[in-house]
Amino acid sequence: MSRLKDKVIIITGASGNLGRAVAARVQAQGGKMVLVERSADHLKAAYDALKNSAQHWLAGGIDMTDPKAVDAMAAEAHQRFARLDGLVNTVGGFRGGKPVHEADLAEWDFMYDINVRTALHACRAVIPYMLKTQSGRIINVASRNAFQGSPHYAAYSAAKTAVLRLTESLAGELKTRGINVNCIVPGTIDTPQNRADMPKADFSTWVPPEDLANVVAFLLSDEARSVTGAAVPVYGRS
Repeated sequence: MSRLKDKVIIITGASGNLGRAVAARVQAQGGKMVLVERSADHLKAAYDALKNSAQHWLAGGIDMTDPKAVDAMAAEAHQRFARLDGLVNTVGGFRGGKPVHEADLAEWDFMYDINVRTALHACRAVIPYMLKTQSGRIINVASRNAFQGSPHYAAYSAAKTAVLRLTESLAGELKTRGINVNCIVPGTIDTPQNRADMPKADFSTWVPPEDLANVVAFLLSDEARSVTGAAVPVYGRS
């Protein structure tokens, strides 16, 4: 299937578990990719076969919490490919374990920076280019915690709620301009890191990154042209 043929898709956090799954799906469906990662070394290790490809750009060394760096990345991506059709924000992080009154306030800043600011900066950077063509797809990544806070993980829950509200607000602002903005809401993702952290869990109930990538690919495609402002739950069997 080539439903993303020649569409230019920016994927942030491209060397992470979800980022790699999304990139594999986008490439399989004919898309051109801007693969964004803070660590150039990690990016090269994950995509060494693509480093000399004219169809893809390995945008390493990008700090997604720095709006100037993100703006420069989007400008170069547009200069290289002359269009930006999609943005998938997979950058995020999870931290917690203490009650609110004991947790370091720096944890709140970190959770907001890595989960909200990264998505905000990327959206702000690409939207002007999408407005020029009156088309585009933006997909953010929230969490089940966006719907209900978890004890000892208030900072994470609040940050993911902000991602959801950002998605809904952008969708409302852009729905008459040809730009769709949605988010996926994963359950526990089946990654090596999560398995190491929760060795006694039933991994069969978790969500494979590839299943999330399938949903993302649909939302990027023309088949989802009538879907905007949605929070799509992908909980697996948990």
